[in-house]
Amino acid sequence: MKRIALVLSLLSLALPVAADSASDAGMAEVRELGMLNGQALACSHTQAAARIKTIMIKLAPKSRRYGEAFEAATSETFLAQIKSPADCKDEPTINSKTEEVAARLLTAVPIADPQ
Repeated sequence: MKRIALVLSLLSLALPVAADSASDAGMAEVRELGMLNGQALACSHTQAAARIKTIMIKLAPKSRRYGEAFEAATSETFLAQIKSPADCKDEPTINSKTEEVAARLLTAVPIADPQ
C-alpha cells in the first residue's frame, strides 16, 4: 500500500511539469518572432514587421501569455537594436529567418482544422 501511495505521489508531482511544458508549446518561437519584429521595426523594415504580425495573428496561440511574450521580446530587441543600428540585418535575411521560425511554430502548435 505504501508503494502505491509513493508512486501516486510521484506521478502527481510529474503531471504539473508535463502540463506546463505542453502549455508552453511554441513559446520559444513566439519570442523569436518578437525579436525579429523588434529588429525589423528598429531597422525600418516595415514589410517584414507586417509579415511577422500576420504570422503571429494566424499561427500563435491566442492567449495573453503569448502576446505578452511577443511584445516583451519586440521591445527588448527594438531597444537593443536602436543602440547599435550598424548591426541591422537586411530585409531578405529577416524574412528568411521569419519563415523558418513560422514553420517551427506551426509544427509546435498546429492550427486546428476548421470543419
